[in-house]
Amino acid sequence: MTKPRIAIPVPTQSDADYNDRSWQQYASAVERSGGEPVPVPLGEPPAVTARLIADCQAVLLPGSPADVNPQKYGQEPIPECAPPDLARENVDELLLQDAHNMGKPILTICFGTQMLNVWRGGTLIQHLAGPQVEHRQRGVAVAHTAAVAPESLVGHLASEEHVPEQAGFLTLPVNSSHHQAIETPGDGLRVSARSSDDGVVEAVESAPGQPFVVGVQWHPERTFDESAASRALFHRFVEEAAAWTPRPTSSS
Repeated sequence: MTKPRIAIPVPTQSDADYNDRSWQQYASAVERSGGEPVPVPLGEPPAVTARLIADCQAVLLPGSPADVNPQKYGQEPIPECAPPDLARENVDELLLQDAHNMGKPILTICFGTQMLNVWRGGTLIQHLAGPQVEHRQRGVAVAHTAAVAPESLVGHLASEEHVPEQAGFLTLPVNSSHHQAIETPGDGLRVSARSSDDGVVEAVESAPGQPFVVGVQWHPERTFDESAASRALFHRFVEEAAAWTPRPTSSS
């Protein structure tokens, strides 16, 4: 059986070392889940990118050291906001448009989730400065817990971890490496997880009956070996990609 091809943009245009060490983590998680990762370079003409992703069955948007250009959601950048990566944003938007038009499965992680939300018309918190949780904890396997709605898609996947339930929510341990987060969810996205301590949005997803779209703020590719929930997320995503068929075109 042919493995589904998963389009994964190169994370950033400006940091080759970051790309080398991070892209392979996403690719490895996809490969170990039965998919074929396809790198999407930045800075190519849109027509070249469109041809590359035409035979991909799904899109994975990875993390990045950049921040989404806040002018895209009606705000001016604050001092804590990192510079945008326009080449990465252009590729993400092209991939999101293709996936939306064709009903392809979408998985987004950290910066990728913020791009998804802004592309869908949502807004972001430019800098998390709350006193309860430090969300930027690079290299920490478990930074805090996420309260996950058990009836959600993310909740069904989190149940693979056999995590405890508290106040009607599953308490999933997650890593954390971000200083921005979703403020207002974009069109068609529902919140399925929040930080247990400060309520920061940790996951969004599409409504039941809609094409598979899941965005998480943590990094499941980094905990693929340790976390059953991380493995379940990638396996489900690749299964959705394998089951995807092109939407029929209407004729007039």
